[in-house]
Amino acid sequence: MLDIAAELHRWVAQGRDFAVATVVAVGGSAPRRPGAALAVDTEGTAIGSVSGGCVEGAVYELCAQALKDGETVLERFGYSDEDAFAVGLTCGGVIDILVVPVRAADPVRPVAAAAVAAAGRGEAAALARIVSGPAELAGRALLVRPDGSCEGGFGAHPELDRTVAAEAGAFLDAGRTGTLEIGERGSHCGAPLTVLVESSVPPPRMIVFGAIDFASALVRAGKFLGYHVTVCDARPVFATASRFPEADEIVVEWPHEYLARTEVDARTALCVLTHDAKFDVPLLKLALRLPVAYVGAMGSRRTHLDRDARLREVGVTELELARLRSPIGLDLGARTPEETALSIAAEIVADRRGGSGVPLTGAHTPIHHDLPSAAGRRIGSVA
Repeated sequence: MLDIAAELHRWVAQGRDFAVATVVAVGGSAPRRPGAALAVDTEGTAIGSVSGGCVEGAVYELCAQALKDGETVLERFGYSDEDAFAVGLTCGGVIDILVVPVRAADPVRPVAAAAVAAAGRGEAAALARIVSGPAELAGRALLVRPDGSCEGGFGAHPELDRTVAAEAGAFLDAGRTGTLEIGERGSHCGAPLTVLVESSVPPPRMIVFGAIDFASALVRAGKFLGYHVTVCDARPVFATASRFPEADEIVVEWPHEYLARTEVDARTALCVLTHDAKFDVPLLKLALRLPVAYVGAMGSRRTHLDRDARLREVGVTELELARLRSPIGLDLGARTPEETALSIAAEIVADRRGGSGVPLTGAHTPIHHDLPSAAGRRIGSVA
């Protein structure tokens, strides 16, 4: 649902009733990940996608039916060997989709409205919904904010709300969307429940240090990947908005001083393109000790060896050095700024998703490397 929060927020503001289908779990080579959503209103207007086209028609009909009868439905779609033209995923994957009506009288309405409003404003929020379990819990939801405050609930056992809130808070901290399994009383006791937790978090940060021509291309690549991109350089003549119009932020400051005062997290990518020891050494000494996703530094192999030696001299450990991606990027034979930016962006994606960087042709490896969710487990229908 939060995958299409901006559009749904407008529908809520307009008083529209709608049904929303959300990918709960995936198995194999499914095209969309948990949290992907498609919504249909009473006029038949549809927004979003759950499969990139494979089962959109069938899911559309499920949403239309849910609007009529008010029933929450859990449906599984997979590839049909008997009839390749039957409703299914021709990529060979399996997806479980939860369809929930969101009408004026439905208990999920106020919680859903608050969740999509927060996500639409770019605020961090987690929405927890029951996927499978007792019929009386179907359609209920719990909104959890970063400060621990909550809205809504499941109306069964207070301990259930507390447990789900704590688990959803952990999902939110990590920026994850997925399922968890707990007992209906909030522990391992009672009938098992499957809960979908959707996290909506601000875009991850990419900080590009060094306002050079390669940085301009990398800024564009970072924006294409959905990052909030900052360019930082101590030289005001180079760090200008006219040179980097696509950047979200331009900072004129010594790189290590800026990095020391700005906020980073486990999704942040730091790209050091300065290849100048007076900038690189203090910057990388700090960067390699921060809990960020990626630290890469540009330079030749000779520059890399010299930089490593300088970093060791200032106390950087071998374990910390092992985190450094240098020379930055994958081996694409890149020469131009645009090709180099593609090389760096590809390494960031591979590092984030667990990819090897080798050609898929001839490789007997999974196409998607995301950590498994509840995708492989059979989950029953919501009554």
